[in-house]
Amino acid sequence: MKSHSQIVEIDRPRSQFISDDPLEILRHARDSLLAGIPVALVTLVEIRGGAARPLGAQMSVRIDGLYCGFVSGGCTEPAVAAEAVEALKAGHDRFLLLGEGSPFFDLVLPCGGGIRLSIHILKESSPVSQVLDVIGARRAAGLHYSPESETLTYSTEERTGWNSSGFTRVYRPVTRIVVSGNGLEADAVARVAQAAGYDVNLVGKFHGRLLADISLDKFTAVVLLDHDLDAELPALEAALRKPAFYIGALGSRRTHGRRQERLLELGYSDQEISRIKAPIGIFDKARDASSLALSVVADIAAAASGETNTRVVSGSA
Repeated sequence: MKSHSQIVEIDRPRSQFISDDPLEILRHARDSLLAGIPVALVTLVEIRGGAARPLGAQMSVRIDGLYCGFVSGGCTEPAVAAEAVEALKAGHDRFLLLGEGSPFFDLVLPCGGGIRLSIHILKESSPVSQVLDVIGARRAAGLHYSPESETLTYSTEERTGWNSSGFTRVYRPVTRIVVSGNGLEADAVARVAQAAGYDVNLVGKFHGRLLADISLDKFTAVVLLDHDLDAELPALEAALRKPAFYIGALGSRRTHGRRQERLLELGYSDQEISRIKAPIGIFDKARDASSLALSVVADIAAAASGETNTRVVSGSA
């Protein structure tokens, strides 16, 4: 383990690597602590007005000034890291207010709002490791911060936010996208999804495995891009039997009307059928594979974040 005298402090805080992946940030904090480097976990715990990042956004800041993560748009992170370094040197947690109402008049947030940050000196790696292990098993997990005791503990809470004893940050597995299809569109969706950081599985007769062979959990989206309802049906039924948060299917409104009729004949309820997003994507009439891929991946991103697409889905032409 390194002593403080062996850790070289840089002139000013700087990003060790650029990432807003919550799990990468947690690994940075845990690995720093295990290497004997004092580290703080900075968390966005309150938003006043607008903000560039969601509640629970985090940074990991080492005592030598190296950090990763974002709690704003990138303009305030070096100043936040400097405050975290000071907290590490002092040996106590603190809160930091930026933007509206902040004493730091020169740190203006571009969104015009205000944010409150907790700076916690990480003392134990085990809660963070437990979260990472649970996420690796594709289950949600959380960390609960108690300002009164300056402690961080593992949590099974399901919502990020404050409660009577402190602030809980909930983490979820990487979204998995299962694409069923054998053509140009399936490959395009897979490429765009992979570029966006999603875990992608291609299935279908040309990919050597069926959708029914893939584990579909509540953090999984299913994309059906067959141009034939008969060919699509086995994959669609497999998806409907699982708790995937998104099931999207290719085809016009007229095609979806025939899909609905077929599923009703097979005994599926209206509620079950309503899980299918068709026509798939955030906009109609994507006439080429690239446009379709962007439309589909954006739709999944919106669904994963809790946003809804209000476009009416109808069985009529």
